[in-house]
Amino acid sequence: MPAEVAENTEKKLTRKDFISDQDVRWCPGCGDYAILATLQNVLPKLGIPKEKYTFISGIGCSSRFPYYMETFGFHSIHGRAPTLATGLKSYRPDLSVWVITGDGDGLSIGGNHLLHVLRRNVDVKILLFNNRIYGLTKGQYSPTSEYGKKTKSSPFGSIDHPLNPIKIALGAEASFVARTVDTDVKHMMEVFQAAGEHKGTAFVEILQNCVIFNDGAFHAINDKNTKDEASLKLEEGQPLIFGKERNKGIRLKNFEPEVVEFDPEKIPEDLIIHNPHQDNPVYAQLLARMEAPLQPVPLGIFREVQRPTYDDLLNEQIETAIQTQGPGNLEKLLHSGDTWTV
Repeated sequence: MPAEVAENTEKKLTRKDFISDQDVRWCPGCGDYAILATLQNVLPKLGIPKEKYTFISGIGCSSRFPYYMETFGFHSIHGRAPTLATGLKSYRPDLSVWVITGDGDGLSIGGNHLLHVLRRNVDVKILLFNNRIYGLTKGQYSPTSEYGKKTKSSPFGSIDHPLNPIKIALGAEASFVARTVDTDVKHMMEVFQAAGEHKGTAFVEILQNCVIFNDGAFHAINDKNTKDEASLKLEEGQPLIFGKERNKGIRLKNFEPEVVEFDPEKIPEDLIIHNPHQDNPVYAQLLARMEAPLQPVPLGIFREVQRPTYDDLLNEQIETAIQTQGPGNLEKLLHSGDTWTV
């Protein structure tokens, strides 16, 4: 190998290697900026060559992401990013494929495509930006908008029951499911790195603020005066504890999570100990049902299990077919059996 090539191969990547020459065109104050910068800082830590990364998006504010990454990318059509990602990963299993989507793109027109990439466990990483609104089309209610939300398309208040992205992912038994928030860069980095290292579909919901059309959607979780009471950091092997004084926890009562207060010096023994590696998703689903104001909003990894990936199984199947039936011939196949001349 020429010395110059060897030097390039061994080059240590930094965030600068993933910053494109395109002007970032999000509204000032948008949470997307923090998400972009955080992921650009995480990718060098994964030890994957830069040319192996590919970002695929659908339609929406978040879907501009591929333009701002100095990697291969594809800005696809509305809701279809999981489909393209499945095809690419199946044909090129050596690539690290990331899907960037939003609550509208991923859960409305793209809901069916998202469901199937999750259940198949295709080895791709999915970042779903959830701001509970359609931002690109100027403020209509989205599949995650809360009941009663007044928007341009629901002037009397939304009567739709909102979707919970974590519940959707767990319902499809995704092998990695997590949630983070755009204002906590350290937490985002930890979650993104874990997702990038996971073998299989890694689904991450990012609670993200839209300063123009839905400012303050997650105010309680973001505000320094309330976030300790409104959210709960999930830590593997640790009891579910939250609160500014670390004096509140979660225990199970009648198959429902119950908030209890206690002396921080005397932690109750019946608090739930977080274990995201349970094959049965029921525990993770219980966490997903925890919502404000009755319980704190869980942040972190809900589920992380290992099972065969779709792309591995597909390529194993193809290899077996080649070994038993030969490499095949496309022209011969097209002219076999009944054919017609028109």
